[in-house]
Amino acid sequence: MHGLNTLTVEVTNISVHGFWILLNENEYFLAYSNFPWFKKATIDEICDVHLLNEQHLFWRKMDVDLELSSITNPESYPLVYK
Repeated sequence: MHGLNTLTVEVTNISVHGFWILLNENEYFLAYSNFPWFKKATIDEICDVHLLNEQHLFWRKMDVDLELSSITNPESYPLVYK
């Protein structure tokens, strides 16, 4: 039997440039320029973030999922439009 998941994620601040999340005592900034699908999201939609595992975040109301590495190294994950 597995124990309880003690990993947590929380939105700590939202600005006109992006928002900050707190994940396991580390804070990360998600700039709208790197993550444009959040720019027109409501506060409720941004705050509805869930940690699926240690490296995977999911915004249920927006159907957006991101790996932590895409937040820490957004230049490695260029936005591509086809």
